Amino acid sequence: MFRVTELARIFGLSRSTLLYYDRIGLLTPSGRSEAGYRLYSQSNRDRLSTICSFRQAGLSIEDIQRVLAKEEDSNTAILNRRMRELSEEIRTLQVQQHLLGKMLQVQSQGELPVTVDKEAWVEMLRAAGMDEAAMNRWHTEFERRAPEAHRQFLLSLGISEEETLAIRK
Repeated sequence: MFRVTELARIFGLSRSTLLYYDRIGLLTPSGRSEAGYRLYSQSNRDRLSTICSFRQAGLSIEDIQRVLAKEEDSNTAILNRRMRELSEEIRTLQVQQHLLGKMLQVQSQGELPVTVDKEAWVEMLRAAGMDEAAMNRWHTEFERRAPEAHRQFLLSLGISEEETLAIRK
């Protein structure tokens, strides 16, 4: 049997993470010691290993609960949806990588303007092969990951606050 801190340490998790998993019913301890400490069995350890694998694959806690509850219809759908999300994230990262490569190429040729405004930025995106849909995905992803940084970036291009709000939507 494992105590909460021991089990958390094995998986590189915090004690509070396991307490949270217990609170939401994702990982319920097998029992309690005479002193009231949570005790976890080998099957609890195996379940936590599975949970950690799903977390590493990027599944949300809610999706992990559905998969572990063996809701037949949702298992394949959840995993397929995550696969599609990862594919889109990879495509977005590849576009960003390509864009950065083009920017470095332009900069090394000394053609990068001292300041980059909206027109120069859009021109670089188009030169990197991005169409309107790709640019929209890029902005959507930027907004999702770092909304304030996205706002500051748009403002740094000389875009008005009003247009910045429109782009962020």
